[in-house]
Amino acid sequence: PAASAQGELLLPPSAAKEVKSAAVVLVHGSGGIYPEQVTFWAKLLNQQGIAAFVIDVFGPRGVKSTGEDQSQVPFATDTADAFAALGMLASHPQIDPKRIAIMGFSRGGITAVRSGAVPIIKGAAPAGLRFAAHIAIYSGGCAGVLSITPKTGAFSPEPMLFVHGDADDYAYLSDCRSYAQRIKAAGTPTEVVVLPGARHKFDVDSTRLIHLPSNPKSKEGCPLEYDLLDLKVRDGRSGEALSTDKAKEIGNDLCSTKGATMEGNHAARDAAGKAVLEFLGRTLGP
Repeated sequence: PAASAQGELLLPPSAAKEVKSAAVVLVHGSGGIYPEQVTFWAKLLNQQGIAAFVIDVFGPRGVKSTGEDQSQVPFATDTADAFAALGMLASHPQIDPKRIAIMGFSRGGITAVRSGAVPIIKGAAPAGLRFAAHIAIYSGGCAGVLSITPKTGAFSPEPMLFVHGDADDYAYLSDCRSYAQRIKAAGTPTEVVVLPGARHKFDVDSTRLIHLPSNPKSKEGCPLEYDLLDLKVRDGRSGEALSTDKAKEIGNDLCSTKGATMEGNHAARDAAGKAVLEFLGRTLGP
């Protein structure tokens, strides 16, 4: 699908033509753009002198949500849009092209990680450009075929941050922590911040517990992963390359299920915001 990179660029009040700002591309999850991406995250970034570009992957394609059917928008579309946003921001006179990070939420976390994969950068990123840092907030894609096998050469050296609640039953902390540790072991500086008691979508204003019984997800500990360097599905437990039939068998038995919850948590959101700003301060500089 063609990249759209439609969205809203929010520049900090201090931005001036003679001073180039760092920037962050924000990629929404399966529910599409939500207000707190602007009212909390973009505002927080702007207060630190960082521009925020909130992209809309679904709207231009006539989709409101992929929560119950992720196939409505291919995951490659999110990545294409993120790289299109990178190219657009890099050309902006008030943005420093070497200080553009990406932050993704849930499904968008998959993009935040995938945009750091070397083969994807080579094939899809604008010439000479790459994100300076990658932030995955309650990220999807830490297990199952959407996870890229972490091994030497698979990921670029730009640092990654995972921020995750230990009560998340949509994307499990155990999978994301293990995945982050393996990415780090393969050579990419990677950090994990754990938020006690936080569920999925902890950054929304509403603290109402929401049940999503029809939303598909990967079971905790799903061993499937995709080796992007040799284009094979592997069993992460053994490293064995799997046939299509074997991968399908494991997927049906150990990976596929439905049902999750979401709940806003203001304390967790504040802690996440602090962690993100500290990470960006170290990686993007003043």
